[in-house]
Amino acid sequence: MDFPALQPRIMATPADARPADRSRAARQFVEARLRAVSLERGGRRVLDEVSWTIRPGERWVLAGANGAGKTQLLKLVAGAVWPTAGRGVRQYLWQGRVWPTPQEVQEEIGYLGPERQDKYERYGWNYTAEEVVATGLYRTDIPLEAPTEADRTRVTAMLRRLRLAPLGPRRFLTLSYGERRLMLLARALLSRPRLLLLDELLNGLDDANRRRALRWLQGTARSSLPWVLSTHRAEDVPPSTTHALVLEHGRIAYRGPVRAGPLGRWLGEKARPAPSHASASPRTGSSAGRVLIRMTDASVHLDEHVALRGVSLTIRAGECWVVHGHNGSGKTTLLRTLYGDHGVAASGHIERAGIHPGVPLQQFKRHVGLVAPHLHADHPQHLTVSEVVQSGRYASIGLNDAPTSADRAAARRALAQFGLTALARRTLRELSYGQLRKVLFARAWVRRPALLLLDEPFSGLDAPTQRELRDWIEPLVSDGAAVVMTVHRRSEWPGCCTHELELAHGCVRYAGPARARVAEA
Repeated sequence: MDFPALQPRIMATPADARPADRSRAARQFVEARLRAVSLERGGRRVLDEVSWTIRPGERWVLAGANGAGKTQLLKLVAGAVWPTAGRGVRQYLWQGRVWPTPQEVQEEIGYLGPERQDKYERYGWNYTAEEVVATGLYRTDIPLEAPTEADRTRVTAMLRRLRLAPLGPRRFLTLSYGERRLMLLARALLSRPRLLLLDELLNGLDDANRRRALRWLQGTARSSLPWVLSTHRAEDVPPSTTHALVLEHGRIAYRGPVRAGPLGRWLGEKARPAPSHASASPRTGSSAGRVLIRMTDASVHLDEHVALRGVSLTIRAGECWVVHGHNGSGKTTLLRTLYGDHGVAASGHIERAGIHPGVPLQQFKRHVGLVAPHLHADHPQHLTVSEVVQSGRYASIGLNDAPTSADRAAARRALAQFGLTALARRTLRELSYGQLRKVLFARAWVRRPALLLLDEPFSGLDAPTQRELRDWIEPLVSDGAAVVMTVHRRSEWPGCCTHELELAHGCVRYAGPARARVAEA
């Protein structure tokens, strides 16, 4: 069973429906109108003179490079941010009335994006997944009171339809990144939205869940539900899409029918088959390289859930490992265990180079670069880009002491390496999700790590940035560093991949030299 139809608040409007029928259907949904709206953040104009109308029955794709203003535009439509005073008009048409602010219709707008997901990590909101989904009934971030029997029935039905029922009793923060995204989608759908805004919905989803989400979006073509989907990938544009809006540096570059818009210019070509790794054996000497980490029969428990079971793995200098598997297979848990965030059960063992009794784990972390979604939430939003990169020298969140001249110089070099010098003084709250991911790469590089751990590193990045960062990984491996990265798409495997690890339900299905296999479409 695929994603559910949203009944009864979505009214079918066949193509041959009479105008009166279409009018009645349209009254059930929200029409958003922006006229010459601008938005400033930190004294910098993020959106400039944007005019856009989203009508019932329209299904929009929102495109643009990292930092173009896509997320801020969606948050502005949702009412989460306010436009610059005196710069433009924002109106909403609903139930035959025009509302001058989003406050009157805010509860009718469903919004799902990375920042909402990060809030649970940032504030430690570790309710059960069922409780999180139930908040969609009342439009609250956290449960304010126990759900009624009727609420629980609706939540259970939604989770069953999305094939998420087994995860319902789990604590939200024990779920994988992709599983959390699906739970928040369930939360949004449970509210029966009359306008749906989806910011990078498909990021972090495995291939099966991505296809199911696309099928659901395609199925909305029979309803008047208006939606907007932001994406960086041409293959993630559903055939049911009717319109496209493209942003460049906060201004509209294109707005109109999707068929007339050259989306390939902004989204790039559809993913090409990844190169075969049949000959991608370890580099000369890497198989005999220095052991950086060895896990032996390691199991990891998150609350009462066994996230990894009996994993044995050896990572050596000069190797590049790709870790793959479905949502919930244990990929993120593995990387955080390698880094030292999770402990190993007593039945197993983990060894790290240079770490022996009496040596703090922090000494190991200082030689490890980490890029992971949870770091988006961990770093306080008031920190500047320069401060975040400097913290990489100490593997800390923020700086415990004033930075030294060496810290500042190293940060400047890292920022220049990744083309981020112009962002050095901006705070994290001023950055787009993709820009922040690039900052985390600079933070990981600042100490020239011996081991680089990358958890879905290309998620939320535009095609040029993805290529730039993949090209950055290969010289590190050539110089003897080890890389362990998780991915969902075969096209994201780096050309320097030497080994692969396939996980399923927390267990190893394969671990060894990268295998040649037919690339995914």
